[in-house]
Amino acid sequence: MERSEFKIEICANSVQSCVKASLGGADRVELCAGIPEGGTTPSAGMIRSARESVGIGLNVIIRPRGGDFLYSEEEVRQMLYDIETAKDLGADGLVFGALCPDGEIDMRVMSRLMSAAGNLPVTFHRAFDHAKDPLGALENIISLGCVRILTSGQRANAELGSGLLSLLVEKAGRRIIIMPGCGVNASNIRQIATVSGAREFHFSARKPVESRMVYRNPSATMGDGSDDYSVPVTSSDIVRETIAALL
Repeated sequence: MERSEFKIEICANSVQSCVKASLGGADRVELCAGIPEGGTTPSAGMIRSARESVGIGLNVIIRPRGGDFLYSEEEVRQMLYDIETAKDLGADGLVFGALCPDGEIDMRVMSRLMSAAGNLPVTFHRAFDHAKDPLGALENIISLGCVRILTSGQRANAELGSGLLSLLVEKAGRRIIIMPGCGVNASNIRQIATVSGAREFHFSARKPVESRMVYRNPSATMGDGSDDYSVPVTSSDIVRETIAALL
């Protein structure tokens, strides 16, 4: 397999992760905050700094919160504002998705978001994995004009979902890109590629980086307190190793 056959997208949780992804040979990043929640919209400062720091593709997730993908009018309005911000700050693409209560694609909300996106290419994110009818959802997403679907094949990870991924790739043809994501790593990326026929892949390649803090107060914790003294950051070595395993 030739490197030119594939596109690699890294889920980047910081500007540092964007830089590491670029050094590792990624084609683009999906910039997210709120990784423990599955990814939420990054701040304007993060988007601007990332754009200034890397020359590879920069896709920005537009997701106002964690949880489900059924959005209120207030949340949709927030997403529309965030789309304009991402466009103004130099995003190359946008990543979003919305569902109805019955698990169908929310065509009304999606049409509004697509209109705001304008000429920027849109990836429909893993809201797809919570859609009731994946093949029906595929056709609706194509009709909206999205260029890509990020999906684990509606399973806990893309390796387990490779059967549906294969079917989606077949049904999509050249109309839209199916990009496996979730649990993609050096040990399984080639198998997922072989089984599914996919040619774009999404993974994080992160590892914990120890804090430089010397003084540490064990009596005060932030968030869930699981680890206040390390930060997960994309590793350029893991990116390179995963790409090498694919080839």
